[in-house]
Order: sequence, then C-alpha cells, then structure tokens
Amino acid sequence: MAAAPAPAVLPETGIRPASGAMIWSALAVVYVVWGSTYLAIRIVVDAQIPPMLGMSARFLVAAVLLAAFLALRSGVRRLRVSRRELLGSAVVGLLLLAFGNGTVAVAEQTVPSGLAALLVAAVPLWLMLLRVGGGERPRSLTWLGVLIGFAGAALLSLSGGDTSAKPISVAILVLGTISWAVGSRFSPRLGLPKDPLVATLYEMAIGGAAMVLIGVLRGEPGRLHLGAVDTSGWIALAYLVAFGSLLAYSAYSYLLANAPISLIGTYAYVNPVVAVFLGWLILDEHVTTKILLGGAVVVLGVALVVSAERRRAL
Repeated sequence: MAAAPAPAVLPETGIRPASGAMIWSALAVVYVVWGSTYLAIRIVVDAQIPPMLGMSARFLVAAVLLAAFLALRSGVRRLRVSRRELLGSAVVGLLLLAFGNGTVAVAEQTVPSGLAALLVAAVPLWLMLLRVGGGERPRSLTWLGVLIGFAGAALLSLSGGDTSAKPISVAILVLGTISWAVGSRFSPRLGLPKDPLVATLYEMAIGGAAMVLIGVLRGEPGRLHLGAVDTSGWIALAYLVAFGSLLAYSAYSYLLANAPISLIGTYAYVNPVVAVFLGWLILDEHVTTKILLGGAVVVLGVALVVSAERRRAL
C-alpha cells in the first residue's frame, strides 16, 4: 500500500522531514566535531575547571542559547512539551549527558583525550549487547566483532602503565560508555518531543542541572577558582558550547530520531582518529604502540558489528 506523501515541513516547527542528505550531513558533524571535543574537554580540565561544573556550564549555556533561538524564531509555544515528553528528555539527559559525557570529563583528568575516545569507541558494541538482551539474534559476524572489540577495549584499559591514566578513571569512563549506550538505545521509545531541537534543549537543561548537583556532591565548588583559569580553558569551554553542544549534540539528537542506530554507531570509526591526532598534535600526548594496537582492534570490532548489521538491514 502506498504511503501518503510527507509534508514539506513538520507542523509548528519549520523542520523538514529527514532526507539522506540531512542524515549524512548530521553524521559528518558528529564524526568530526565530536572527535575534537575530547581535546577541548582535556584542555578545560587541565585549565583547573572542575569537570562536572565545567560540563554543566557547557550544556546549561547551550540550552539557554538554544531556547532563546527557538523562541525568537517560532515563538514560545514551540517550547511546550507534555509531561511524558519532559520525562523522556530527563531520562536521556541523565544517561547521555550527566552520566555519559560527565564521566568523560571526570576521567580525562588523568586519561589522555585520544585514549578516552578509543575507549568510547566501544559504545556500538554495548549497543549490540543491549539488543541481544532485548531478544534479538545477531549474525555470527556481529558476535565476532563484539569479541574483537572488547578485546581491544581490554588492551586499552590495561595500557595505563604506558600513560598517565589511572585504573579508576578508565573504569569510570567504561561505565559512562555503558550509560551512553543505554540512553541511545532506548531514547526512541521514551516519547521524546517530536522536534529534535526541543528534545535537545530539555536534555541539555536537565542533564546540565544534574551535573551541577553531582559537582556539588563531589566538592567541586571549593576547587573552582575563576582567576586561576587561563584563556585556553575559556576558549575550549566556549568551543564545547558552540560546536560540541549546540551543533554536534543537536545533530546527534536528530540522528537518534531519524536514522538507524547501526548507522549512527559509525561515528565511532572517525572520532578516535580525530581525537588521537589532535591530542598528539596540540597536547603532545604520548601515543604508545599498545594504544595504537588496542585502538585498531576496537575500530576493527566496531566495523565488523556495523557492517554485519547494515547487511542484515538490506
């Protein structure tokens, strides 16, 4: 039965329906910009900005700017959401931002930015295991990719002797990747606002507020001395607000609403390459043979998983 033609724009939002060009443009943004945010986060924490408070500022400022933009463009009515939509946005904001992105910042106090990106590259593998828990039956190639990917992640986790990374920081980062995978997997089922930008706004606002509370519980306000923060820290934080949050996170929210999760997971191919290169180039991070080998194994595992799932979808 033929489907009815899609409207030119979504009612009351001005947003056009998803197209291949829009999806791949959003993927390109996530590929490159998110790869660079690992470097920016490391600069922020190195500049003596406490991680949770720094990331909360990143998302709260971005949420205020996005809310002002949407209200000026389409009116305050566009920001209205139902109780269910607000609850769904809160869950995603907590899982992806407070417990996902926030843990990356905490971990990067000792974990080099390139290594952090390589460990986060295991997110598609966690996504696959969540699908198995939901009763799906992956192909043999998918299982091979999972085993290879986790072997690479284990190798990276054991590379602490060659880097400044502390085992507890690596463990925190792994837990953060699991939280991110859970939020990404179940976000389409949570009844989020149909407008991806509105969903992004509430996720950033609630996730940012939660990070303020976590930062207070960690005693971060006592370690924040604004006068001691150098210019590079403020520039990196501004970059995270404008590009990492307003641009890249909005693109990711759009993808979660419009693209298959197996395709979205391909950002894990590019992010580590960008992060490792920038960390080496700008911060002079030491790239060991073990890190290169572990990273290559992780990317190979992710590539097998995504390749198998894309073939299955055809």
